[in-house]
Amino acid sequence: MADGNEQPLDEEEEGEDDLREPLPVIDESVPAERSGHVAVTDGQRIFVWGGYKNAPVRGFYDFYLPRDEIWIYDMGNGNWQRVKTKGEIPLSMSGSCAACVDKVLYLFGGHHAHGNTNMFYMLNLNPRDGDLFWEKVDCKGIPPSPKDKLGVWTYKNKLVYFGGYGYYQEDTAGTFEFDETSFGNAGLPRGWNNHVHVLNLDNFTWERPVTTGKSPSPRAAHACATVGNRGYVFGGRYRDSRMNDLYYLNFSTWEWHEVITQGGNPTGRSWHSLTQASSDSLFLFGGFTTDKQPLSDAWIYRLSTNEWIPFMNNHSEKPRLWHTACASKEGEIFVFGGCANNLLAHHRAAHSNEVLVFPVQPKSLVRLCLETVILFKEMLTSSMDCLPKHLLCKLHQRFASNNNTCGS
Repeated sequence: MADGNEQPLDEEEEGEDDLREPLPVIDESVPAERSGHVAVTDGQRIFVWGGYKNAPVRGFYDFYLPRDEIWIYDMGNGNWQRVKTKGEIPLSMSGSCAACVDKVLYLFGGHHAHGNTNMFYMLNLNPRDGDLFWEKVDCKGIPPSPKDKLGVWTYKNKLVYFGGYGYYQEDTAGTFEFDETSFGNAGLPRGWNNHVHVLNLDNFTWERPVTTGKSPSPRAAHACATVGNRGYVFGGRYRDSRMNDLYYLNFSTWEWHEVITQGGNPTGRSWHSLTQASSDSLFLFGGFTTDKQPLSDAWIYRLSTNEWIPFMNNHSEKPRLWHTACASKEGEIFVFGGCANNLLAHHRAAHSNEVLVFPVQPKSLVRLCLETVILFKEMLTSSMDCLPKHLLCKLHQRFASNNNTCGS
């Protein structure tokens, strides 16, 4: 992203072209503030990779975060761990697209110092030997064009990619529209698309399904979430508009459906997050409006009643855009990083490394009991050893930030 001393470039398209390779990160106890990163979860931990941040000295270029490190956040005790990765490590990037299936992180696309990519990587998050190794996968079939700021759904061991901003690809089943402002760049011109590509993880083969119904317009920086056999997409940017439309793609029939909700939709936005909160609800947070305002509002979309419901939260004074959001098994949404101000403004971008937690489901009885034990720790100390081992382990994790790994 262009520094405040220069004319900012458009954030969803050319903005990443001024990024440089990583500079050293000084504080290694917590991840650096960042935007444009990826984050996936196994339900208990969040794995964060990539993105970019401001240069430490004003007047220098912003830079990508180190490509060989993964930050792991424990949702139970709030601890961070920095892990160095090995193998065929991807280039430092922002705007990549990541998904987690069976404790394997799959990474596609993104924008690096020399443009967009359509390389595909995998990283086993639960290796037997303890080391995290990246593997570049040469998939069969015709891949999507090099792009970033696209969305992904997971369904039956398949990854379904939608939209994005990048280089041209001829596609009779979808639409690509050039961004006229990109023709003056040193690289190839780019644009928006509404293409759907499927990667079968059983044989790592790209497929191009033919969809029916009214498809969404080309877009980038939208947000996607999977519920059952439906892939939902909300908003995103297309030309000068940041939209507030809601669609879903039926993976059983490959038919698009536009959702016309009761009472209207939240304001149009890009760079927001959309996360499955339950089998009947989606959680929407943050983003960036057409008039370039960062957002801090949160919404619940209820599938059964087809309506958006404002979600009251304790983070209404903390706008975020180009952040990530992951759901825990305890009914909470964890938002990490992102930017808190207008990326196009001449002042420095307010990137964040804060974790915001949104409780979207009632707490389980076990969770309530553990929190009560923690609250009355002094009174109950002599009786804690009577607890089952796995509960005692959870308590110790809460009590000590540097607690050792508990046995099985």
